Amino acid sequence: MNSPTQNDNASTPRVPVIAIHGGAGTISAGTTTPERAAAYHEALRHIVATAQAALLQGASALDATCLAVELLEDCPLFNAGHGAVFTHDETHELDAAVMDGATLAAGAVAGVCHVRRPVRLARAVLEDGAHVLLAGAGAEAFARERGLEMVEPSYFSTEARRQQLHRVRDTGRVVVDHEGAAMTHAPLDEDRKFGTVGAVALDMHGHLAAATSTGGMTNKRVGRVGDSPLIGAGTYADDATAAVSCTGSGEMFIRIAAAHDLCARMAYAGATLEAAAYTVVMKSLSAIGGTGGLIAVDRHGNLALPFNTEGMYRAHARGRETPKTAIFA
Repeated sequence: MNSPTQNDNASTPRVPVIAIHGGAGTISAGTTTPERAAAYHEALRHIVATAQAALLQGASALDATCLAVELLEDCPLFNAGHGAVFTHDETHELDAAVMDGATLAAGAVAGVCHVRRPVRLARAVLEDGAHVLLAGAGAEAFARERGLEMVEPSYFSTEARRQQLHRVRDTGRVVVDHEGAAMTHAPLDEDRKFGTVGAVALDMHGHLAAATSTGGMTNKRVGRVGDSPLIGAGTYADDATAAVSCTGSGEMFIRIAAAHDLCARMAYAGATLEAAAYTVVMKSLSAIGGTGGLIAVDRHGNLALPFNTEGMYRAHARGRETPKTAIFA
């Protein structure tokens, strides 16, 4: 999805670009109604359009990606924030990360269960600058110090996610790609979907940023941390190359340092964004049995949204163009 190369002169305003994802996975085992599919498309369209409008008004890439992810966290259709999946113990543990490509500053949190919008906490960690990753009770104490909105864990729960846990827990498995035929009316089978949300952006000042948030895996062991809050694995941004947000089998993305590997291929091997993204998802990830996808934008405004599953919830907008949404190929 390459666009004509934009002027590298930092004083020349760039055409802003925003892309978001809401997880990757397989075709629903149930019958997806047109109305249900339309709900996902509309949610994606509204969220990407809101971030697009902010960029056009001069918002930074960091502001736009955090805004998009906050809206995804608030939408129960996706596995982040309200609507997050359950652990084996029927609790919630949420992770998030943000990275500023202009400065390489990053912030991340893992295993939080009272912070309404984990991406805001990740950003607070970035802005504080003392650390990159805070986890558990320490992260929540920091959130309270910063005056962030706290909620009871039940805020994140939905009945659909609880039923999903009960179906999966009976199999004794942790689900990122469950082979069972669970009935669902979502476009992607929620019992076989990788639940992460993310955003990447290029702003008119030529800066890049990425943000990612997740409720993790259904039936995961308490204390499990995936790739989303790990800088270089599920989230990465560098103005010299690209901004990346991943979704998929987190352990596999960690093992290949997927997000950073994409940028490294561009920086050290001179690969295009499209070639680097394809290699990471279709070759490196697939070689170890990893499944999922990613969204990425480079410093020229080129986009890549590859996935090796049957679908990935995604949307993007360039400049003032009408946003585009998609679920399958």
